[in-house]
Amino acid sequence: MSIAKRIKGSLTRFLREEDGVGVVEVVLILVVLIGLIVIFKSKLTALLNGIFSTITQRTGSL
Repeated sequence: MSIAKRIKGSLTRFLREEDGVGVVEVVLILVVLIGLIVIFKSKLTALLNGIFSTITQRTGSL
């Protein structure tokens, strides 16, 4: 069985087991997280680039 089919099956079982309120909560949390990522994308990108460049510089000096 492919990984995609297993993930889809697991997600389907999860959604069936949860009551409607739980599913709505999960969806709302995901929407908020995605919204925050979209809003702060440039700041997150700059932060991660800075972190990775520092790591690269420090490992280069070893």
